[in-house]
Amino acid sequence: MSGNKGNKKEKNREENGREEKLDMEKQRDERIEQTGQLTLERHGEEDKAIHMISIIGEIEGHDNLSSSSKTTKYEHILPQLAAIEDSSKIEGLLILLNTMGGDVEAGLAIAEMIASLSKPTVSLVLGGSHSIGVPIAVSADYSFIVPSGTMVIHPVRMNGTVIGAPQTFDYFKQIQDRITGFVCSHCKLSRTRMEEMMMETGILTKDLGTILVGEEAVNAGLINEVGGIREAVAKLHELSGIELGTRED
Repeated sequence: MSGNKGNKKEKNREENGREEKLDMEKQRDERIEQTGQLTLERHGEEDKAIHMISIIGEIEGHDNLSSSSKTTKYEHILPQLAAIEDSSKIEGLLILLNTMGGDVEAGLAIAEMIASLSKPTVSLVLGGSHSIGVPIAVSADYSFIVPSGTMVIHPVRMNGTVIGAPQTFDYFKQIQDRITGFVCSHCKLSRTRMEEMMMETGILTKDLGTILVGEEAVNAGLINEVGGIREAVAKLHELSGIELGTRED
């Protein structure tokens, strides 16, 4: 009888363990779906993890965009960055970028938060990191771009009604100086060269600006290196001091 009871308890423990695992996987999937974030634990090392944040679509600011638009909400990103800074478990941050840009204030807020983290940070441009996505890409300690990745540098634009007065253009200039100053202080691109790229007339049809593809972004001094997810994760492990080691499958 005692043996049957022991087997029954063992089966209950196994069932409870499976249920807990399924619940954790469900919560993990829901978190990815809702926020595009995930904590990566290397081979189950719970005390050494890196956190991944994806910044995709349009960066949403103070106004809500339509439900059909892919957006990154800065009110989701900022609290998470604060939690990463305060966490004793998270060793570093990986930022995946595929964004068309968006709200200037929201984008700069995210970039400033990333730049001020004490934890090692690595960014990876996938697809594109345009407009206000540029400051976010360079805000990390080290940046990568895939060979086909693109970055667009262009002057500041504003939606809605604009008052045609000198003060309006002065305000535009102040915003552009803030963006240029941040970008150039976090990469090797000079301020003069960035302003020249912004006002380039021969690259974008019916618009001003410059498109940099893969290696061009590195040669310009905007991004550190061409690479993919393998290189980005390896660099983050290196910066955070996590031993990569080997394992047998």
